[in-house]
Amino acid sequence: MFFRLALGFLSSLSISLALAGAPGAESRPAPARAVVELFTSQGCSQCPPADALLNSLAERDDVVALAYHVDYWDYIGWEDTFGDKAFSDRQRSYAKSWGSTRIYTPQMVVNGSEGVVGSKRDAVQDAMASAQLPLEVALQRHGDMLAVTIPPDADLGDANIWLVRYLVRADVAIDAGENAGKKMAYTQVVTDRQILGMWEAETGAQIKLPLTALPNTRPGNTGFAVLVQNERNGLPGPILGAGVYEF
Repeated sequence: MFFRLALGFLSSLSISLALAGAPGAESRPAPARAVVELFTSQGCSQCPPADALLNSLAERDDVVALAYHVDYWDYIGWEDTFGDKAFSDRQRSYAKSWGSTRIYTPQMVVNGSEGVVGSKRDAVQDAMASAQLPLEVALQRHGDMLAVTIPPDADLGDANIWLVRYLVRADVAIDAGENAGKKMAYTQVVTDRQILGMWEAETGAQIKLPLTALPNTRPGNTGFAVLVQNERNGLPGPILGAGVYEF
């Protein structure tokens, strides 16, 4: 499911490096200045405060909040219903890019550049205080198509464009493990990631995304983020821009 696009989706996806100025009916009300990625687990007793903090961050127009449920706590008695090795690997890749081998939950990564303990509100606020995304990713709907426009910026290096799908809300009753007996309300729960193409600093990019080609979309509870992220040697680097759309 992860990191692949169906052939039908690829055939209906149009990517142009020339920017278009067509008006749209819907767009994000404010440019995002921070992407906060929470690495969490339903089997981690320290994670619920971080999950609640992410819920509050998700209410902000200038923050793209994403929850990645890892799988490395599944062995202690409860298998995370959203856990996936791909998300654990993403967290390990961040650590490796920073010269570390240590991963933990809960961890929040801000703009792909700084990792902090996700349950420490002051540390998260400090990391976000100076957070800024240099690129504005504009999303505008035209019927069954979503136009994603990313302007050029010659001062930045080329980057990958990712589509990250998530559930806006998920309620889970945990029956075993460290959080046994708790009923958790999760938000912005990532379900898959797909690469859309390359953003080139000299030309920018425009993507026409057919909404009908996105399978398993649940109206009212499905959203996706479009992230522009530097990557080097297969490791994630700074996030340059982000936009979101919810069905």
